[in-house]
Amino acid sequence: MNISVVILTFNSEATLANTLAAARQVSDDIHIVDSHSTDETAAIARRYSVNLVEHAFLNYSAQRNWATDHLPINREWELHLDADEQLSEELIAELKDLKRRDDPGIVDGYHIPRLIRFLGRPIRHGGMYPIWHMRLFRRGKGRCERREYDQHFVVSGPTSSLRGPIIDDIRIPLTEWVSRHNRWSDAEVRDLTSVREQPFITPRLFGSPIERKRYFRNYYGRCPGLARAWLLFIYRYFLRLGFLDGKEGAIFFVLQTLWFRFLVDAKLFERNLHSRSTKSPNSFDVHHSTTGESAVRDTKNGSPIL
Repeated sequence: MNISVVILTFNSEATLANTLAAARQVSDDIHIVDSHSTDETAAIARRYSVNLVEHAFLNYSAQRNWATDHLPINREWELHLDADEQLSEELIAELKDLKRRDDPGIVDGYHIPRLIRFLGRPIRHGGMYPIWHMRLFRRGKGRCERREYDQHFVVSGPTSSLRGPIIDDIRIPLTEWVSRHNRWSDAEVRDLTSVREQPFITPRLFGSPIERKRYFRNYYGRCPGLARAWLLFIYRYFLRLGFLDGKEGAIFFVLQTLWFRFLVDAKLFERNLHSRSTKSPNSFDVHHSTTGESAVRDTKNGSPIL
């Protein structure tokens, strides 16, 4: 395929070289949008002779859409990655083989599964693999949702799916990972309590992988606050066999599924208590199926995993 690769970076020296080495196997047209890194990110990018552009980070969707609108992309297809996401060998082979398949002529976008690597271990259980994302689409056909959290590209046209995964290699220290999740919990509360902007993905049981995910998340949104985080943890760690991912999986599911989701509900509870002190009483539960991402200068290095 005739592919351009777009990568978002911010202080990504730990993972960027591996990401670029894999990306070079499918494209010689690679663009990096860096959010004014203070480490060796820019130096690593220059060693790979990519197009490096500095642009201040507002939020994930704004940065993605800015890249699509302003980068000198001249290939037919765009492949979007984050600095900690590497193309697996299976995905590289699949991308090279796409030009020999029949569907590229009739398909405008491809959903790609994402595999989490946490503390060096792939997280394959607990419903965490595959996590589907629209990352490869025909030029001019894709747009990122205007959301603070859980943003996905929306493609105006027929779509299909690939089988080889993107590997999300989380290498930041746990202290920073937890700190970012604390900020992302604030963003999710804003997202849950504000009016959403278009474009958005409609939840559909028999739709795309992302539409199905949004459909089932509605059920989580209807569960009672403070209790649903525990229910989700039991579902992922025990019923969906998350315990099979060892000690690394135990840390991941306790922090990401239980602590993070409980923190979001606790902040919603706090917000409603404050609201009751100044206005008429509001119910605690906010019945939405989506969650949000921080409007700070973080790209998805170690971002919340949905």
